[in-house]
Amino acid sequence: MNVAGLLDRARRAGVMIATAESCTGGLVAASITDIPGSSDVFERGFVTYSDIAKTGLLGVDAGIIARHGAVSQQVAKAMAEGAIRNSEAQLAVSTTGIAGPGGTDRKPEGMVCFGLASVNADTFAETRRFGAVGRESVRAASVEHALNLLDSRIAELLK
Repeated sequence: MNVAGLLDRARRAGVMIATAESCTGGLVAASITDIPGSSDVFERGFVTYSDIAKTGLLGVDAGIIARHGAVSQQVAKAMAEGAIRNSEAQLAVSTTGIAGPGGTDRKPEGMVCFGLASVNADTFAETRRFGAVGRESVRAASVEHALNLLDSRIAELLK
């Protein structure tokens, strides 16, 4: 992903970006802020590794976490929407998953849920299964996918 290009497109679209991260631990935000001048489109990042952080910082309903688990599309959606509500951003991406090692049959290592929220649009959520390729690889693939989700939504805004 050409992050500098993503930021240029965000500038043209006039959107500010926020991130809400669990399994990536701030790596999506770091990828964006590694680019000089990113402060004019990157509003803030939330690293919400624990359930308490998800509820406290993003306003994710504890009942959603209890019913679906922290690694779920429902929580990813709520995280992205919470990042929009608790920032000045118009676009937010979220990550929550099992980077590894470990996991279960139902939620195996490499399973990551993503949310993409923006003002005046429905929130998108999906699950990707990167496989048991190791923690570092799962996190790197998750960052790449999150950036691609942001870029796709920005491209839609520019149409």
